[in-house]
Amino acid sequence: MNAHTIQNDAPQRPYLRVQPDTGWLALNLKEIWRFRDLLSTLATRDVKLRYRQTALGVIWVILQPLLGAGILTFVFNTLLKAPTGGVPPFVFSFAGMLAFTLFSSILTKASTSLVQNAQMISKVFFPRLILPLSVTFSSFLDLAVGLVVMALLLLFYGIMPGFGLLLLPLWMFFITLLALGGGLFFGALMVSYRDVQYVVPVLMSLLTFASPIAYSVSLVISRLPMASRPFYFLFNPFASLLEAFRWSIIGRGDVQWGYVAFAALVSVAIFIVGALAFKSMEGKFADVI
Repeated sequence: MNAHTIQNDAPQRPYLRVQPDTGWLALNLKEIWRFRDLLSTLATRDVKLRYRQTALGVIWVILQPLLGAGILTFVFNTLLKAPTGGVPPFVFSFAGMLAFTLFSSILTKASTSLVQNAQMISKVFFPRLILPLSVTFSSFLDLAVGLVVMALLLLFYGIMPGFGLLLLPLWMFFITLLALGGGLFFGALMVSYRDVQYVVPVLMSLLTFASPIAYSVSLVISRLPMASRPFYFLFNPFASLLEAFRWSIIGRGDVQWGYVAFAALVSVAIFIVGALAFKSMEGKFADVI
């Protein structure tokens, strides 16, 4: 944030102009820390508003991944007979659905956080990055509830996770970077181009079937020609992170570690590009939103 005291030649009182830092090198994390109270307030508000005036309330946090996993299990495992490597199909799908829900929730909510808070942006100055960051907390809360349900399923089926469970926070970190980077990029575009709000849901719908939620990455590799396989992982780096996420939980799976490492690098790159693009356009948000 820059503050300049400007004084004209005419006998006028000095005034203070407050404007955001702009440019590709203006990502100031210290500024975010200074507004941490606002970040906490907005995150709490997001959680409270999500289930206000809903009959089932927080139960939806449990029902959404359960229903999603149930539908995908029926389609891919019951009808299409997709193998799950000896893991109960619903457990296999539910683990994948947890990763997908985290990704889609962060990306979708981050991309719409600016236009949904248009009045706040036009009237109050604060680091705009606070808005997409604040909505990630409710996504992690949903994941925490889902992991409790996942633990109960593992206990019921007698599945014991291995030491790979220790790597679960790492996959969560890279999934968050990938989703937040995309959310920042789409969110900045959505301020000027409202059409983007229709593009994001379509992309999420396509990704539901293009990602190995109810089937394994090894199935994709076996069905694609050798020359086409790198393109699948190039255009869908989330697929490798999802498989690694599920492997950490259930202790089984054919993880392609080379592609996982590539996906991790892509996640970092997309987050950096998204954050810097967001910051470079931040100064125009209040004028065009």
